[in-house]
Amino acid sequence: MARKLVHLAYPPRCLSCGVETGTDNMLSRICWSETHFFAGSVCNGCGVPLQGQAETGDLCESCHTYPVLWSQGRSVGLYEGPLRRMVLALKHGDRQDIARHMARWMGSAGEEMITAETVLVPVPLHWSRMLRRRYNQSVLLAQALSRITGGLVVPDGLQRSRATTSQKDMRRAERFENQRSAIRPHPKRRALLRDRTVVLVDDVMTTGATLSACTEACFAAGASTVSVLVFARVARLA
Repeated sequence: MARKLVHLAYPPRCLSCGVETGTDNMLSRICWSETHFFAGSVCNGCGVPLQGQAETGDLCESCHTYPVLWSQGRSVGLYEGPLRRMVLALKHGDRQDIARHMARWMGSAGEEMITAETVLVPVPLHWSRMLRRRYNQSVLLAQALSRITGGLVVPDGLQRSRATTSQKDMRRAERFENQRSAIRPHPKRRALLRDRTVVLVDDVMTTGATLSACTEACFAAGASTVSVLVFARVARLA
């Protein structure tokens, strides 16, 4: 009865466009039809769907051309339309409540990667950006994933040693150069990462430059393996 009263006062709305859906934690029919979810055989490096007869561990053309540093990578879907709106609402619209819904889909995409022994490490923000944004969306996603999967979250496992330039208009090589030596393990959290299976958590993967820098930092802390789990994957950049 209490739940029905809440629904009367606050009808369930689409996580992307905000129209009433009648069901919690859902997208509207239009948003479902516009969302490109990744399913079936996917690239082991970034999680995009593979064409033809694919086998476990196969890579997409991009990950063949630019090999990733991590062991596995998974993502929920393509960074466009409804998924893009959800990311922007979380990151810039102060919709912190949406993180738990995004994490639920991420948990399904990365189900085979996370156990109770896994260490979940969010991609860090520089302190100056934290002051402006007030929260790190990747930390919120990692914490929500921890509640769903049981993995141990270390919110400050990594640190940004310097503020990097916005990568919005950068090409692939420029992004990797921008992230060079920008991320390091937190000196007081190294023991939590040493000899552990680490899953890096972020909202979006573009070229993988930031996640590569994070992977190197995790290995520098002594992690045994590093995998990547993101909410959305951007279409390839040159």
